[in-house]
Amino acid sequence: MSLFGFGNRNLKTFRPKKNAPSGNKGVQLRKYIDATLGTGNIKEAVRLPPGENLNEWLAVNTIDFFNQANFLYGSLTEFCTPTTCSTMSAGPTVEYRWADGVKIIKPIEVSAPKYMEYLMDWIEAQLDDESIFPQRIGSPFPPNFQEIIKTIFKRLFRVYAHIYHSHFQKIIFLKEEAHLNTSFKHFTFFTREFKLIDKRELAPLHDLVESILHAY
Repeated sequence: MSLFGFGNRNLKTFRPKKNAPSGNKGVQLRKYIDATLGTGNIKEAVRLPPGENLNEWLAVNTIDFFNQANFLYGSLTEFCTPTTCSTMSAGPTVEYRWADGVKIIKPIEVSAPKYMEYLMDWIEAQLDDESIFPQRIGSPFPPNFQEIIKTIFKRLFRVYAHIYHSHFQKIIFLKEEAHLNTSFKHFTFFTREFKLIDKRELAPLHDLVESILHAY
């Protein structure tokens, strides 16, 4: 997680970091992300590089954001417990319930750490499925790939929303606020660029999202 300086702290991680596929342009695009973000121009960094495939770009960035959210939440696992966070919330009026449409059809109420476990397991299963995220050059993406990507990003947003609403003071205590804010700023511009999240889903962090967008 050197991109945002995450490697400077020896913090517990929620699960191992996922790497960009080596059998396609993943590594090349990963280097492009590092280089463009290094210029400080996030709006430019999120745009599809000239001549590149949109699905390839979405895929490598999805892995990147999964790693970022996983790391940020992983640093909070000792504070986010079934006792402190008995529901997966984003403020007093927003509660998220879990359903994956396969094993759990009807949304169920679970604690925040259990929700995070379900969520990360589900995303990791998508990333590991080569019929969704192909590893080999020339292998096609599924017709519904972009819909799957939208679902992943909608759920990743909930990680940020819970952290900001329930654990921001702990983030400050851990001196991770710069990492969190930079990561969410990148996430905001990327999801806006490719219209990945419905505005209604962004309501728990509406003011923060608007302040980020209006600052550029």
